Amino acid sequence: MERTGRMGTRNREDGAGGKSMKSGEGVIFMLKCLLVSYVLTAGLLLLLALMLYRFGLKENIVNICIIAIYVIVTFLSGMMAGKRAGSRRFLWGLVMGVLYFVVLAAVSLAVNRSLQDVANNFVTVFLLCAGSGMLGGMVS
Repeated sequence: MERTGRMGTRNREDGAGGKSMKSGEGVIFMLKCLLVSYVLTAGLLLLLALMLYRFGLKENIVNICIIAIYVIVTFLSGMMAGKRAGSRRFLWGLVMGVLYFVVLAAVSLAVNRSLQDVANNFVTVFLLCAGSGMLGGMVS
C-alpha cells in the first residue's frame, strides 16, 4: 500500500510498521509467543495453587480463575502477535488463541488419557481461547 507523506513524497508501507516478517521468522516468533504464554500460564496457575492452599478456595472459584487465566494469557499472546504482524492483527491473534488451545488440549489428553474430561468444556474453552486471542490481536 502506498500513501503520500507530508511533503508529497510517496512512502511504502507493508502493513508491519515498516518491517516485513518472513515466514521463517513468523514461525519462530509464534513459537516464542507460545512459550511465553505457557510460562505465564504456569506462573499464574502456581499462584492460584498457593492461594488455594493458603485460603482454601472453593472449587467453583478455582474453575473460574483457571478460565480467567486462559483468557488473560491468550489475550496477551494475541496482542504480542498482532503488534508483530502489523496487518491482519485479528487473524494472528486468532491463530495464537487456537495454537494455545491445541497445545492445551494435547497436554490434557496426554495426561488424562481420555477425551471425557476434555470434552466437557472443549467447545467453551476453544471459543474463549480463540476469541480472546483474536480480541488481543485487534486491540494491539
